[in-house]
Amino acid sequence: MFEKAISEITRNAQIIFNPSTEELREMCLENGGETKHGSLYFTTRIKGRSGKLTEIIEREPAENQARTVENVVGYLKGKKLLQIDRQMCINSPLHCRAYVSAKYPHIAYMWGEMLFREMKIEQPDFTTVQIPEWPETKVLVEAQTGITFVLGSDYTGEMKKANLRMAMYRAKQRGGLGLHAGSKLIRIVKDGGIKEKGILLFGLSATGKTTLTCHHHWLDAEKGEGVTIRQDDVVLMQKDGSCLGTEKNFYIKTDGLEAEYQPVLYEAALGKNTLFENIMVRDGEIDFFDIGLTSNGRAVVLRSEMRYTDMKIDIPAAHMIIFITRRNTIVPPVARLNNEQGAAFFMLGESIGSSASDVDPGKSRRVVGTNPFIIGSGDEEGNRFYDIIKNNPDCQCYLLNTGKIGEGEEKPGEKITVYDSVTIIREIARETLIWKKDPDWGYEVLDSCPGIETSKFHPEKHYNSEKYAELTEKLKKERKEWLSQFKNLYPEIRNAI
Repeated sequence: MFEKAISEITRNAQIIFNPSTEELREMCLENGGETKHGSLYFTTRIKGRSGKLTEIIEREPAENQARTVENVVGYLKGKKLLQIDRQMCINSPLHCRAYVSAKYPHIAYMWGEMLFREMKIEQPDFTTVQIPEWPETKVLVEAQTGITFVLGSDYTGEMKKANLRMAMYRAKQRGGLGLHAGSKLIRIVKDGGIKEKGILLFGLSATGKTTLTCHHHWLDAEKGEGVTIRQDDVVLMQKDGSCLGTEKNFYIKTDGLEAEYQPVLYEAALGKNTLFENIMVRDGEIDFFDIGLTSNGRAVVLRSEMRYTDMKIDIPAAHMIIFITRRNTIVPPVARLNNEQGAAFFMLGESIGSSASDVDPGKSRRVVGTNPFIIGSGDEEGNRFYDIIKNNPDCQCYLLNTGKIGEGEEKPGEKITVYDSVTIIREIARETLIWKKDPDWGYEVLDSCPGIETSKFHPEKHYNSEKYAELTEKLKKERKEWLSQFKNLYPEIRNAI
């Protein structure tokens, strides 16, 4: 049904075919402003994704869904639409076509800069229609045809995720797994030589996934150490543990962006070709700490303007798989997991809500694979992930907390800083950490780490024994209840907590 709708739209609308970057920029000048760096910024009505208003259609659309699409087709007769064709992935490319209301060129411009330019698509793998002026906010996703209608939202992230959602679904159909994760390579001195390791970093919005993915870890370049940043959002994991990148450039969160602990992102954000969405700008000056508009400010930054990148987007293997969470009581700053625990924490996808999600900021949140864009069952995702890591013995899973330790009614808790997390990841790669088994959870926790005073991060030291036991049992119960709902999940995963 959606394919017929696309055919009617293209036949009856006024299509502006693949305008150049320069033409898109010119169109956007009426809707946006310019910073003192020459970059453009835009303010949107919708400030985040509309997850609760997204409907996945795996078979036939319901009557009300079909009627909505028919109404959209009728509305678009004679209307001006921008057609943008782009390529996702370098190896095993996927072709994406977007139709955007010409009244909102910033969506076409920002999304177009995230992917690779493609001008000769015969038949797109995925098609997205975004009509921000539609009176009702709704996202309709027809999985089998790869077609998405984004209605009533002018947020660029909705276009981005519409295509990435489909790419992850396609990866699963091909026997792999689409992952909401950043990727990088880290090179460290080991046994007198240089050893390179691939890293995947999972995390819901506002947990620090992009910050940690796009960090240089203060490695020793004189000895040949370093990082290469590959992706900050979605990778497609293959059966052999290799991971295909999807996007050319980066769509980063900007609130609180600063030079000391996020130097790579901060420098890139000040590039003249950066495109901002919902950030505060006064007299051309960007204020990354003013969240008056939203705490979900965003920016498209170019790979060519970011240090520690190259033009490759894949990693040959994932040696370190890191699940980033943000909790504030007894979750340690890092834990080393066996395969069953790794798959369990993949299923748990723990964090707290943020302005980019539909959960109130600060409230507990769990999403399988930290991936709100899964099409199909969570059970299948967890089992597939377990099979891949079990069959690739070089994969090692970790849980990384970027929140606090020891928060209570009368105490703020010990903050785990960006410096702490960056240092921990570096020293995991260097294999310098000393671990000890946690008697309550069965995983290994940090005993010591070069460059960090680890004693302040031992959760059991922040509470009396009764309170610690109470918090432990409460969290165990929550985790077991969450896992118990997945009836087709391998029992070794479900019983790993």
